[in-house]
Amino acid sequence: MRILVTGGAGFIGSHLVEKLLSLSHDVAILDDFDDFYDPQIKRQNIAAVAKDVAIHHLDLRDSGAVRNLFHWEKFEAIAHLAARAGVRPSIQNPQLYYDTNVDGTLHLLDAACVTGVERFIFASSSSVYGNSKTVPFSEDRQLIQTLSPYGATKIAGESLCSAYSHLYGMRVVALRYFTVYGPRQRPDLAIHQFTRRIHAGKPIDQFGDGTTRRDYTYIDDIIQGTMAALEYDGPMFDIFNLGENETIQLRDLIAGIENALGEKAKINRLPEQPGDMPVTYADISKARKLLGYNPSTRLSDGLPRFIEWFRQSSLAK
Repeated sequence: MRILVTGGAGFIGSHLVEKLLSLSHDVAILDDFDDFYDPQIKRQNIAAVAKDVAIHHLDLRDSGAVRNLFHWEKFEAIAHLAARAGVRPSIQNPQLYYDTNVDGTLHLLDAACVTGVERFIFASSSSVYGNSKTVPFSEDRQLIQTLSPYGATKIAGESLCSAYSHLYGMRVVALRYFTVYGPRQRPDLAIHQFTRRIHAGKPIDQFGDGTTRRDYTYIDDIIQGTMAALEYDGPMFDIFNLGENETIQLRDLIAGIENALGEKAKINRLPEQPGDMPVTYADISKARKLLGYNPSTRLSDGLPRFIEWFRQSSLAK
């Protein structure tokens, strides 16, 4: 297929692009190379494949540019991974998150239905579960209260996807990713940030008492689930959790990084942050059954792989 990967120069996107190319798909990247983190990191992410893909430096907020691109390129499938990410930054600048994540998704859906795109994958987030008290989180759970503008934009994106699928007969799959990590992970995310600071001998910030829990999902497992979603032939609109189906406390994660690095953390203990979820925990039974999703990398295996990548990267210098 001819597939557009939005956010294709980012962490998850660049891995997806490589997988699609390995299977001989015709791939294009849309990315605005914004300054949320150093754009040079994104350029390094796709350096190995840059000659094999069309790279469109484009902002999703520009509806005219998005529609022109779709008319010009004639994509068959979209993997929409681009977004302003992060819970805490979304509290500081909710308008930017709304404009990019909601309006940007609307612009893509509109261009997709006008140009006859057949499949649309939407990267959602475990943040949509917000204040849900029942764990693990299942896709049929009623979403009562989100805890951040970021989570709210992802719920809005799912709703837009559902509406466009219903109105225009486009097959859409929303994937709720649970805390993805691995080589090329964004530098602002916990595993990467902790590793970098511990290695540099700098203190790390631990918000709360260290008992918050996360379902960390290795990048290879996320890519396997995303590829399966591109082949999904069930209902025209569907939602799946992609997680590892196990959780770890923050303090145990820090200990695991210390062990893998062979270095001790200096911990700056701070109050809990508004918007942070106390736990994320994916029920992946639906994805196992209908997508053949089979996560196989436990954190005890994935964390050393990430540390190995980090040591070899320029970030460790």
